[in-house]
Amino acid sequence: MRNYMSLLFVLLPALLLAGAASAQDAAKPFVGRWALALPNNGAGWLEVVAQDGKLAGSLLWYGGSVNPLDSVSLEGGKLSATRSREVDKKDASGKVTGKQRIIETFTCSVAGDVLSGTQSNPRNDGSGVDKAEFTGKRIPALPAKPDLAKAKMGPAQVLFNGKDLSGWKLTDPNAVNGWRAENGILINDPKQQEGKPHINYGNLRTEKEFEDFNLKLEVNVLPNGNSGIYLRGIYEVQVADTFGKPLDPHNMGGIYSRITPALAAEKPAGEWQTYDITLLDRHVTVILNGKTIIDNAPLAGCTGGALWADEFRPGPIYLQGDHTGVQYRNIVLTPILK
Repeated sequence: MRNYMSLLFVLLPALLLAGAASAQDAAKPFVGRWALALPNNGAGWLEVVAQDGKLAGSLLWYGGSVNPLDSVSLEGGKLSATRSREVDKKDASGKVTGKQRIIETFTCSVAGDVLSGTQSNPRNDGSGVDKAEFTGKRIPALPAKPDLAKAKMGPAQVLFNGKDLSGWKLTDPNAVNGWRAENGILINDPKQQEGKPHINYGNLRTEKEFEDFNLKLEVNVLPNGNSGIYLRGIYEVQVADTFGKPLDPHNMGGIYSRITPALAAEKPAGEWQTYDITLLDRHVTVILNGKTIIDNAPLAGCTGGALWADEFRPGPIYLQGDHTGVQYRNIVLTPILK
């Protein structure tokens, strides 16, 4: 018996290590970053990481921020992930009766660099579960940081003529257009009527699409204002009244929920502010009011509200107009030649 126990103590650590290695091997096809194509042409993003023999992950689902998942595990060769969130509790008539926490489940299978998944989302009234199918493509590893000094620039293009909305259109043709040109300024004025149904105002995008570029413009944020500049339609540079607030990835000049500015360079609301933004090889530099607040930083994936999740297709400049009023002027884009 003594020899048997001695042998067990010798073999047990090896067996545990072998089991952990086997679990890591099974999880390996899922590990990485994924560009998600969601129902109704939505965009999302998933990252799965393996740390100390355990899985963890983060998810972007349509809009909002990138948030950590509550759990990530392997079940029967499939990836199972959950996230919980607080929602209004409603009765059968739709009346809000309180708050409740629901748990969404995401189940994914993988074949090479393609992910197939199902979201299971409990209804707020407890009447059942809604399911949605989605797909994902593995995002290739980020390239090395580009040398901006060697970037070859093409001819500058004036995107806004100061007179009208020529060259621009709404991202959603069914939305209400709150944009107009006046005295050389591109103005968004999304007025709501008190006591009336909410009006769905639209985001404005260029008709042209671009690859890598430098973008210069001026913006005037109203008090408590909130807008955004989407690069290639997928990465949002935040535009917001955040003067005097602690550094945060949701502040003026941040890449929304992804990259926090290195310093606070925003001005108070109501003042014109300058942006000098360079996008090259999935790296971004943001100069706000003459100060570099993001320096050639890597972009891990799309941000909430992206037109699509594919980081390799050309896309427009789009300006967020569905939140509050904002003003832009002197919008000039210089393409980077490859």
